[in-house]
Amino acid sequence: MNSLKTIAKGTIALSACFGILVGCSGGSEASSDTLPRKETMYLSGQQWGTPGSFNPIAESWNAAWPVGGRFNLMYEPLITYNTLNGQMEPLLGSLVEELSNTDSIVVDLNPAAKWSDGVPVTSKDVKFIFELGHHYSGVAINTSEQITGVNVNVIATVDSASGDTTSKVERLSFMINKNGRNNPLSVKDLLQAIRIVPEHVFSKLIAEHGNSVEEVKKIMMDKNPADGKAPVVSGPYNLDSYSTTKIILKRRDDYWGNAALHNGELPAPKYIVHPIYKSNEHSTIALHDGDLDASMSFVPRIWRKKIAGVHAWLEEPPYFTAGAMPMMMINTQHKPLDNKYFRRAVATAIDYIAIRQFAVSNYTSELEPGLIMPTNLEGKYINKEDCAKYGVNLSLSGQERIDSVQALLKLAGVKSVYNEDGVLDHMEYENGERIKTLFITSPNGWTDWEAMVTIAVESMRKAGLDIREGFVDGGQYWPAMGQGNFDLVMHKPTADVTPSLPWSRFNEVMSSRDWAPLGNWAGTNIGRYNQPGTPEYRPEVDSLLAAVPLMTDSVAIADAYRTLNRIFMEDQVAIPLAYLPEQYYEYSDHVWTNWPNSQNPYAPQQLPWIGSGTKILWNIKLSK
Repeated sequence: MNSLKTIAKGTIALSACFGILVGCSGGSEASSDTLPRKETMYLSGQQWGTPGSFNPIAESWNAAWPVGGRFNLMYEPLITYNTLNGQMEPLLGSLVEELSNTDSIVVDLNPAAKWSDGVPVTSKDVKFIFELGHHYSGVAINTSEQITGVNVNVIATVDSASGDTTSKVERLSFMINKNGRNNPLSVKDLLQAIRIVPEHVFSKLIAEHGNSVEEVKKIMMDKNPADGKAPVVSGPYNLDSYSTTKIILKRRDDYWGNAALHNGELPAPKYIVHPIYKSNEHSTIALHDGDLDASMSFVPRIWRKKIAGVHAWLEEPPYFTAGAMPMMMINTQHKPLDNKYFRRAVATAIDYIAIRQFAVSNYTSELEPGLIMPTNLEGKYINKEDCAKYGVNLSLSGQERIDSVQALLKLAGVKSVYNEDGVLDHMEYENGERIKTLFITSPNGWTDWEAMVTIAVESMRKAGLDIREGFVDGGQYWPAMGQGNFDLVMHKPTADVTPSLPWSRFNEVMSSRDWAPLGNWAGTNIGRYNQPGTPEYRPEVDSLLAAVPLMTDSVAIADAYRTLNRIFMEDQVAIPLAYLPEQYYEYSDHVWTNWPNSQNPYAPQQLPWIGSGTKILWNIKLSK
């Protein structure tokens, strides 16, 4: 659920699960109806509308699978991030950890990397895309706040006996912008998020279009503009055809990485097809029937599908490992949500156990107070004593929950008013001023989120809070989030597991660096928490967020996260509802087997088009 613009500029990412793409185009070399089933892998969950563009420099929300987002099948990043162990793995390049520091992040390019037209992948390609926003306006991928530029050195290996140069490697130093974000963590995020594009193709296009990147972004790029053939890519697959119902990729048998990274092996599937389903239900049926091999769509009660050969990462609850934290963002500029005791009352009222059991089919482990997830990568930063002391009691039930909410409302100077039948009518301040009904904004059709909101509202109203569901379409949802036109809104900050977590989650929820008033677009801190210049402003939040990316001492880092988490719990900045996977990773073994899972974790729980999950394609086998 991530756009490159999100990573580079901190703007709100559109949901990958329900992206809306515009336009209608098509090509036809192969039809999925005629493809050999034992040579074809069917994957879904990313594309929900007609492909609008395959242009890798267009905005991610307009670029179709597998070009938009962190997808490696056509255009590749320098490195990938393994979300199982937190390791940066090589692809077009490899991270040189021992040379990376708070001044620069260093990557060695793989000299074997080539474009599909035979041209080597070089530093010119890397500098072109990473520095594009430094030179042109209207660029979706703009890194100017993160880096000042990319320095290049050639590292030569010399034979000691003959004195001859045996190899040359381009070493790239991504120079941290000290006057900008000054953030090595966000630069590491960029390295695994930005797809490298062929400079020799795009620089020519920009020149031909009057040096306008905006005009070049409009090109469909479903073919190479120079010769009308397949696009020039570095990845293991290329676009074969597409229509309103499917996108078909075909394996590149001359892919450079087969020899350089995979011992000369080819990916097992010759074709990869992404059917474009109308809903999650259609996708679930196809997965159950074996017509779909893997999906990242929400499949409720997956344990009922086991008999049909459908599996998840784990065979028992919670079936998936945590990777994202859906939450209610609170508009702290709206009364009475500007009062931390009222915010705490809202958080206390929610039946988290019901959300876990009924809204998300037990696909989540037990929730901890705070903004840190109990995962292998970040769980070490959770302080249990602080959670008990400062956090919401998440296990309250019945009258005990209602009494706690009412006690907090009293501290906030708010009371619940009931009609003569004992039904909640409204809330008001102690002086009798009536408080308007509050609404939770959430997208129509997002079934797991709809269930979370419905359960939350039921328990809130039982506890005396006049809060209602506010389901809207996508055209209202996204602008409302950015402009602050909401009371509470469902959101999933930092939906992708990246090297910068949990810093990036704290930053997106709490940072005041880019604080924006209501009506102006906010990319981070959409709840407008911690407004600078007000009596409630806590400068230590921004100081810690600025300091953590530059810290190298593990004890200091842990202390900083402990303080940030305590402040989050004290001020109840937002309301986390559950832990969900980065992707709903479900697979069928009808046609393909040896999928990674908790018992065979050679790759993360990711569909084989994203991040480190692409290695699945070289390990998958045909079922007997």
